[in-house]
Amino acid sequence: MRLRDIPITAWIGIAGIVLAFIFAIFAPWLAPHGESEIVAGVWEPMGNTYLLGTDNLGRDLLSRVIYGARTTLFVALAATIISFSLGILLSFTAAVSRGIIDTVFSRFNDLMMSIPTLIFALVVLAVLPQNLLILILVMAVLDSTRVYRLGRAVALDVAVMEFVEAAKLRGEGRLWIIFREILPNTLSPLLAEFGLRFAFSILFLSTLSFLGLGIQPPAADWGGMVKDNKDGIIFGIPAALVPGGAIAALAICVNLVVDWLLKRTSSLKGGRGDA
Repeated sequence: MRLRDIPITAWIGIAGIVLAFIFAIFAPWLAPHGESEIVAGVWEPMGNTYLLGTDNLGRDLLSRVIYGARTTLFVALAATIISFSLGILLSFTAAVSRGIIDTVFSRFNDLMMSIPTLIFALVVLAVLPQNLLILILVMAVLDSTRVYRLGRAVALDVAVMEFVEAAKLRGEGRLWIIFREILPNTLSPLLAEFGLRFAFSILFLSTLSFLGLGIQPPAADWGGMVKDNKDGIIFGIPAALVPGGAIAALAICVNLVVDWLLKRTSSLKGGRGDA
């Protein structure tokens, strides 16, 4: 793959994602004020002093958005990595083992997917202690059911190929077959799915924070900032639209990159077929 072959839309998506991660990593140095520092009156307008205005408590919105990128990206990325690791391991194990293991894993996954994700998360988070670890684990477990479905589908296609059968005849173990035979041949669709799951985790976290069961104040995250400033919309104050726009922009950037990955995967398959 050459850099000039990457479309402009993918470059826009990559630039947006990189910018968000720069904000997250260097937040203490980039933010003009502290995360919870009250600097002015309530809902001050945008201007030279406060580029994005202030929020419902008089905190600088630009600083809150920058710090919110750190919290939002960390929780969403951690949940996505855990959900992907769990979903891929279980789905590949089911595809290789077949029989009773495949049946039990798949039926349990179907049961979990039959429960509305948001309702399940709200019930669990309302009962368990509210901290970052619990939030990440709940998001990861719920999202792993979607990863399992795709992982099992792609693994079943690869598991019947001759090189996998040859590995079994050589006496290779299950983990060898999963990580050395199946995983390298399913990376393209899995990478695209990882991007989709990451975007979904950002939106899901923002939804939970908006409903009061995600990131807890005074920590800044984009969903919670929308909740804090939503009453200003009645008076024509755009404070809630700033973090909402950040959520939408990042989700669009991720989807632009995922679309490119999916098209690239399709073209690679078409090239193999033509060959």
